[in-house]
Amino acid sequence: MRPVFPFSAIVGQDEMKLALLLVAVDPTIGGVMVFGDRGTGKSTAVRALAGLLPPMKVVAGCRYGCDPQAGSSRCDECLARAAAGLPGKSTTAPVPVVDLPLGATEDRVVGALDLEKALTTGEKAFEPGLLARAHRGFLYVDEVNLLEDHLVDLLLDAAATGENVVEREGVSIRHPSRFVLVGSGNPEEGELRPQLLDRFGLAVDVRTPTVIATRIEVIKRRDAFDRDPSAFLAHWQKADAKVRRHLEKARTRLDALVVSDTVLERAATLCAQLGTDGLRGELTLLRTARAMAAYDGDSEVTLSHLRRIAPMALRHRLRRNVLDDAGSTTRVERAIGELWGDVVAAR
Repeated sequence: MRPVFPFSAIVGQDEMKLALLLVAVDPTIGGVMVFGDRGTGKSTAVRALAGLLPPMKVVAGCRYGCDPQAGSSRCDECLARAAAGLPGKSTTAPVPVVDLPLGATEDRVVGALDLEKALTTGEKAFEPGLLARAHRGFLYVDEVNLLEDHLVDLLLDAAATGENVVEREGVSIRHPSRFVLVGSGNPEEGELRPQLLDRFGLAVDVRTPTVIATRIEVIKRRDAFDRDPSAFLAHWQKADAKVRRHLEKARTRLDALVVSDTVLERAATLCAQLGTDGLRGELTLLRTARAMAAYDGDSEVTLSHLRRIAPMALRHRLRRNVLDDAGSTTRVERAIGELWGDVVAAR
């Protein structure tokens, strides 16, 4: 297996790393959109995060990696075996990280008829696609703003329903497809469709470091990794293990966290002040603040948690204001300052 650059060794890009950790704590947050320059560690961070996650339990032999405890949310094959009294054994598998290339065909994404099997045996069999491989893991799309519209529609359908449905060539297949969608792109190369952008729970900006010392450290670490991956991984093993333990503990705390009406009221007020459409902004604020509190090891969600994650949860949900040329992050922080001047004291 090709070695993966360790998550803890990534220099800077703190907001991006935090966003990825939070969706790892609670995948229902809805994924991460990363805007910024090329060569700033976006794909490296996504692949490195998967290495921090503990193996997941899957139904042995299932082509879709179904959760043995998922009940009716399993694929048709697992449900059929369960109905016949053959639920199957469980095993473990690594959390998948799947790249969706810009040039991918629709068949490659959703799956298609297995032509080899059809020609050799005459049997109509389904060959799972990328949406199947990404189930319960991460689906990463680099330059997502350049993705063809018909592929965007497929992602929207899967993100909305949590399953992939294929009806073609005499094949009728339905299987679960729940994944954390991570996209990256440069806004200068084209805008992202609003329908897809809204499906990302969090949005972060990354920039090429301007501090010389930071740039030198990035170069040194990358060169050390390329020259001797084994030694570099061994050096950062303890740091990654610490982050892994942090994630595991956060997941166990998540359901027990208390969210007060005060926090909910502040979240709703902020979204109303900023004029966000719908209620997805409030839901994302709630889930992300709860994941933040769990990761911090706190027993309840506070206004400080909410303030910390608000920019990444709301900056991509703002309407353009021709009378306000301030950036979206500035607008969110300005609204927070106007509404939550006492937030630090209220922690």
